[in-house]
Amino acid sequence: MHRTRLYIAGRYDADSQLELDADKAHYLHRVLRMRVGDSLSVFDGEGCEYDATIGEIGRTRATLRIGNTVTADTESRLRVHLVQGISRSERMDFVVQKATELGVKRITPVLTEFGVVKLDAARAEKRRDHWQKIAIGACEQSGRLRLPLIDTPLPLRNWFADKPKQVDTELVLRPGAVTALADIDPPRTKVCVLVGPEGGFSNTEFEAADIAGFQSVSLGPRVLRTETAAVATLAVLQSRWGDLR
Repeated sequence: MHRTRLYIAGRYDADSQLELDADKAHYLHRVLRMRVGDSLSVFDGEGCEYDATIGEIGRTRATLRIGNTVTADTESRLRVHLVQGISRSERMDFVVQKATELGVKRITPVLTEFGVVKLDAARAEKRRDHWQKIAIGACEQSGRLRLPLIDTPLPLRNWFADKPKQVDTELVLRPGAVTALADIDPPRTKVCVLVGPEGGFSNTEFEAADIAGFQSVSLGPRVLRTETAAVATLAVLQSRWGDLR
C-alpha cells in the first residue's frame, strides 16, 4: 500500500509537534480524507525523512507528531545535470516531473533560438517556482529524499559562459550524430546533458556546444520529441551507470 509522503522544509526532533499550513491541512483533510491517528511520512528535501502521525486535522489546520527517522536509499549515486531547452508548458512540466522521478540532481531550463517560449525576468522566476512545485510532487510520489536543484531560466549562450567546471562527461543530443549515447565511456564525476526544445538546437548552438567541450550523441535513427528525448536519455544513463542497472 502506498504511503502518503509530505515535503516540509526543516529538521525535526522525535516527539516534536509540527503545525501545517492551510494548504497542506486541506490536502490531507479534504483530498486524502485522512483522520486523527493516521500515519504518513515527512521529508525535508535534503536527505532526511521521518515517521509522523496526525494529531489534529480540520479544513484549515492540522498538526503532526514527528516520530523516528526513516532510513531509505532512493537517491541515485549517478550525478546528472539536465540542461533542457524550454518547451511549451505541459511538455516542460512533463520533463521536470519525469526527470525528478529518474533521479536527476539539477535541471537548468534554457532559452534557445528555436524555442517558442519567451520569458522576461519576472515570468522566468514564476516558471521556476512552478517547476519546483512539480518536482516536489514528483519527490513525494517517487520516494526521493532530496529535491533536485532547479535553476531560474536563462539564455543558453549565458549558461555556456558560466557553466559548471567540475564535469568530465558533457553531452549534447544531436540527430544523426555518429556516436550513440549508449556507447560513451562511464563518467568519473558527473554527466551534463543538453536537450533541445521542440525545434531543436540551431547550428550556431551546436557549434557553441562543441566549443564548450560537449560531445554530440544520438539516441538512434528516429527523431524524438523533446520530452521523449529527455526521459529516454535519463533512462539510458541510469540503466548503464545508475540505479536502474
